[in-house]
Amino acid sequence: MRIVIPGGTGQLGALLTRALAPQGHDVVVLSRSGRAPEGARGVRWDGATLGPWAAELDGASAVINLAGRTVNCRPSARNRQQMMTSRVFSTQAVGQAIAQATRPPPVWLQMSTATLYAHRFDAPNDEATGIIGGAEPDAPAWWASSVWVGQAWERALAEADTPHTRKVALRTAMVMSPDRGGVFDYLLQLTRLGLHGPIAGGRQFVSWIHGDDFVRAVRFLMQAEHVHGPVNLCAPEPLPQRDFAAALRDAWGARVGLPAAGWMVALGAWLLRTDTELVRKSRRVVPGRLLADGFDFEHPAWPGAARALVAARRGAQGALPAPV
Repeated sequence: MRIVIPGGTGQLGALLTRALAPQGHDVVVLSRSGRAPEGARGVRWDGATLGPWAAELDGASAVINLAGRTVNCRPSARNRQQMMTSRVFSTQAVGQAIAQATRPPPVWLQMSTATLYAHRFDAPNDEATGIIGGAEPDAPAWWASSVWVGQAWERALAEADTPHTRKVALRTAMVMSPDRGGVFDYLLQLTRLGLHGPIAGGRQFVSWIHGDDFVRAVRFLMQAEHVHGPVNLCAPEPLPQRDFAAALRDAWGARVGLPAAGWMVALGAWLLRTDTELVRKSRRVVPGRLLADGFDFEHPAWPGAARALVAARRGAQGALPAPV
């Protein structure tokens, strides 16, 4: 198969390429630089307008659009606008390329976000009953912008005129893989330094998915011809952040996990040029549709997933510093 992955130069594109290319598939990554992960073929695009790259979608077996500016940045008006335009424009461009294709791909998997759902503690959000937007009283007003971005992202997918292509919005939680530079790498660094304890009390829920299950779910959805619309890509057992951090400390063998008060989180986010929403929003999301369709998670619970990730990290990277 030819599988086209716009925006596939990051962690998720690398995960998919490592899984698909060895099976003989022609993996095509669209990027501004023309670079691609090892095993994929790189093609330039600008992420906004039609160009020669569109020919790659004609006759492709699937499109998996991952394009969008990173959310790991300060919540400034400029950054929020770039997050919005990079997602909406790239989705619209992919839709236009599919619409003009002589042989449009049968399936389009479009990255979305689990951040669409409300900041809540009382009940989990699935695709059927989950609350979009809205929040507990402790949520800062600017968190609403992430929901607006997600809604615009999915609206661009829904409005694309692609009647012969099945469309799936991947409402994805934090993807955990042992690779350098991802969210697990960052959390592991904090754990090794003894800094990964409860954050602002640690009551907020963490939704996550192991990288292997992310890849397996993508492949499942590529083949599940009856599935369209939003699908939550997350493990079935979200857990409070304090328990999440404790399980990772246990997996690593760390004895210390210093807590961080709210003001400390705000100061740290300012110094690291990022947003407190990434660690303080309660994302209690569950994969209702995947479970209903019989998808079997290899890593359903975080303690086992954390142990597997730590083992893979140590095996891949060689000897790491001793646990704190």
